Amino acid sequence: MDTELSPEMASQVLRMLTGGGSLDSINTPLALRLIPLAQELEDSDLVEQLLNHASKVASTDEERGWARFEALKVVDASLESYTRLAEEAEAIEGGQSLTAAVHHYVALIYLADGRLDEARATAQRALQLRQVTEDKEGMSYGMALLMNIAKRQYDEHTAISVGTERLELLIALRDEPGQMKALADLAHCQATIGEFGAARDLFNRSLDHAKNLESLSGQLVARWGLADLAEIEQDYESAMLVLSDSLHEFIAQNATAPAPLRQRLKDLTELQNQQTGEQAKE
Repeated sequence: MDTELSPEMASQVLRMLTGGGSLDSINTPLALRLIPLAQELEDSDLVEQLLNHASKVASTDEERGWARFEALKVVDASLESYTRLAEEAEAIEGGQSLTAAVHHYVALIYLADGRLDEARATAQRALQLRQVTEDKEGMSYGMALLMNIAKRQYDEHTAISVGTERLELLIALRDEPGQMKALADLAHCQATIGEFGAARDLFNRSLDHAKNLESLSGQLVARWGLADLAEIEQDYESAMLVLSDSLHEFIAQNATAPAPLRQRLKDLTELQNQQTGEQAKE
């Protein structure tokens, strides 16, 4: 569901839609969208009921494929089950969205298993299908996955190329939270190859978005990266200042600052004092 619901509200919505024999009026797409809600409420019986209903009322091969895909995820099926479904989905007329989703999921499994070549090839196939259907949101997810795989393969140049394309797409979609994250991802890649000036610019742009969104996590990621760059240059004072700004934001919003942030500020203070002492001796 796109809108966050409290457990009480979620339970009411499910009772309204599935109670009193009204399940028969629910089609396959709606039944599948209700499953995550039932899972959040840890109602395994309702999950099974929705899965069975989604499969029973499916009116096309594609809908039956989506129902089967969701069922495989619920039972934590084997990799072979997913690859078999992907092969079968390729033959479904108009089933590119389903096929792309399954390939994307398979790529995630390969990535988790450390099978990076298979993950990359499968993710690329998923992205190609999403480009055909012009599923721009799906393309964004696919590019993020490819970028992650490329970084795991130490192929930073490909990661930067894919990440830049993803950022352009997110700008076109006016997705500010996505832009915030994409800019930080690109900044990390640029820093990895020694392009510290480009990385600093990207982190600052990510920080601007994070401030607009009042995202504490986004601000911390950007400021942490800026502190890394400052520390590489042994500018411990600048690193301390940028992280102190992040700490102040947590305090201002009455939120608990992460322990690693406080620890790093403590470590930087010690480094700064050590550096000051060495300079005084000179």
